[in-house]
Amino acid sequence: MSKIRITKQFTFETGHALYGYDGKCKNVHGHSYKLSVTVMGSPIDDTENVKYGMVIDFGDLKKIVKQEIVDVFDHATVFNKNTPHVELAKELSDRGHHVILVDYQPTSENMVIDFAEKIKTNLPEGILLHSLKLQETETSFAEWYQADNT
Repeated sequence: MSKIRITKQFTFETGHALYGYDGKCKNVHGHSYKLSVTVMGSPIDDTENVKYGMVIDFGDLKKIVKQEIVDVFDHATVFNKNTPHVELAKELSDRGHHVILVDYQPTSENMVIDFAEKIKTNLPEGILLHSLKLQETETSFAEWYQADNT
């Protein structure tokens, strides 16, 4: 059976700050992120299955990515909890802001690694996460490929 890759794209708005960085990104700022999620599998060949011909229903993939990534990170501010930014995070949270504390510097590179782990653990059996592309501006993005991480 042929292996097919399908891709679904998502958008969300997230703020962050890079503690200790030597440029403008040390300041709290935000991005309109675009996330492309590519999975791989064989189309369902059971003619009695309502998902016949699909690798995975785009709606099912959307549900996973929205639950694990988009609904969590959209309109949130992300800080590395292992830095003094934790104090700013607490202040913002106390004022009703949606804050996420992570164990890493919240760069696109580290975020795409985090997203890959979250998505992989929720995919149905037989569906593999092939790649992710996290675009933070029109000209800047990070990519994660399963083939590079085996």
